[in-house]
Amino acid sequence: MPPCPALTQGKNKIELRVKKKLAVIAIGGNSLIKHRSQQTVEDQYRAICETIRHLVDLVEHGYQLVITHGNGPQVGFILLRSEIARKEIGLHIVPLSSCVADTQGAIGLQIQQALTDELEKRNQVAKAVTIVTQVEVSPTDPGFEAPDKPVGEFYQADQLEELIKQHPGWILKEDANRGFRRVVPSPVPLKIVEQEAINALLADGFQVIAAGGGGVPVVRGKEGLSCVDAVIDKDKTAALLATNLQAPLLVISTAVEQVMLNYGTTQEKALGRVSLQEIERYFQEGHFAPGSMGPKIEAAISFLKNGGKKVIITNPKNIGAALACGKGTQISR
Repeated sequence: MPPCPALTQGKNKIELRVKKKLAVIAIGGNSLIKHRSQQTVEDQYRAICETIRHLVDLVEHGYQLVITHGNGPQVGFILLRSEIARKEIGLHIVPLSSCVADTQGAIGLQIQQALTDELEKRNQVAKAVTIVTQVEVSPTDPGFEAPDKPVGEFYQADQLEELIKQHPGWILKEDANRGFRRVVPSPVPLKIVEQEAINALLADGFQVIAAGGGGVPVVRGKEGLSCVDAVIDKDKTAALLATNLQAPLLVISTAVEQVMLNYGTTQEKALGRVSLQEIERYFQEGHFAPGSMGPKIEAAISFLKNGGKKVIITNPKNIGAALACGKGTQISR
């Protein structure tokens, strides 16, 4: 593959001299927690180590990686601790933007350590780094008027009455037959503020962890950038990042092996190789839940329409097999 052409964003320009193929990988936040009984930091690190072993298969296929990740449950833990601390000792509430930044650092560190160790084991160049990433959104984005992004834990129907009493401002919606979750505004990502830093690190041979949790949402005003109380969908940010980098491959790692039509019904059907036109039709027919598979499919469509070649959606253990023998759901132009 020839070197990537120079990329321009904003006023400055930086040349990418990347000799390897680029793959942008989006790891689901819930796939880092295998079970409700396995939610500790140590449990999550073990899950990350297992996922990273599969991602390094891509490195051995000649890919350089840009990894982003979800953070819904982890943000939920921080918010819960913050609420308990407020009630018990009057400590201040942690803003949602700070929760996203905190999880970028904490989860990014675990991915960085696991990735470095696995690369060393396989005699690959062990250079990995995490960037706390801001993503610019529009202050007039319609997402602020219609919150729909799930964050935090899953709750059951019998918990709703007490939750509403405790948090009258929360909006709770059912999430793909898995329970109820809090939803918050989810504006569309417009610009990755640290894009040039990502470019420079890739050019220097690093595997990069960036835009965790979709990035810290910021708006630009007269005084510069300021954070907003929202969450950007990490798959949409991954698609924007992959488009900016002109990466040929976007991998969306999730908890299931394949995308399903008629999910949760007796007419379930797994999707293998599908075209952009087919997946667009299924999306328009409403097969994919807004709080679950919907944003992943929307991100895949956006990436392919903006020049991407292939999207793979599967669980971590099938990522290597997806490249080698077509496992998972593979969407291409």
